[in-house]
Amino acid sequence: MLPVTIGVYGKKLKMTRCVTSAESAANTSNSLGTFTPVTIVELGPNLVTQVKSRPADRHHSIQLAYDEVKAKSVLRSSFGKTRKSGSTRLFRSFGEFRIQPSHIQNFTVGRTLDVSLLKVGQRVTVTGRPLGTGFMGTIKRHNFSRGPMTHGSKNHRLPGSIGSGTTPGRVYPGKKMAGRRSVTSRVNSKILAIHNETNLLVLKGSLPGSTGNFLKISLY
Repeated sequence: MLPVTIGVYGKKLKMTRCVTSAESAANTSNSLGTFTPVTIVELGPNLVTQVKSRPADRHHSIQLAYDEVKAKSVLRSSFGKTRKSGSTRLFRSFGEFRIQPSHIQNFTVGRTLDVSLLKVGQRVTVTGRPLGTGFMGTIKRHNFSRGPMTHGSKNHRLPGSIGSGTTPGRVYPGKKMAGRRSVTSRVNSKILAIHNETNLLVLKGSLPGSTGNFLKISLY
């Protein structure tokens, strides 16, 4: 995991579109403007519960608490993490970012991270849990070619050999075989707009995961 300068968690709300003005689209073929698909992400609150910067830690990182909930929805092990930060709010999920050593002094225990850390036009890396597309064979999953369909052939959609016999006598890791296929879980995006009052981010394009999922937003 590469160190980042800023790392936060946000909830994916919905997708929509924004329209650029006709002035900015004057050099394009469409004088009325262009439609850009965007994703609305609610950022935070992200509470810093731990900062690792000692030589014994061997790296610089911060631990963030997110997904604020009521007391009845919190595990007992989570109470201690938030209590150390001096906050009365309770969170269900925790995550960690490795921070570049030159930026670790910007984070202190008990600080709440919001959209004020980011700027319009910055490029960020968004990581989330994809929806997935189910179990697939090798033809659809890895673009294999099928065998003959006639002339007595029985090798229609079979994957073929998966390795030698005695030597090496095993299947190599990473062999392309049938299995569950998922879409990309990590994408690069650009911040198009920031709403400080509602703590919302407008990111360009589609992002992994379904509505309501939490996304990991990193700025390198």
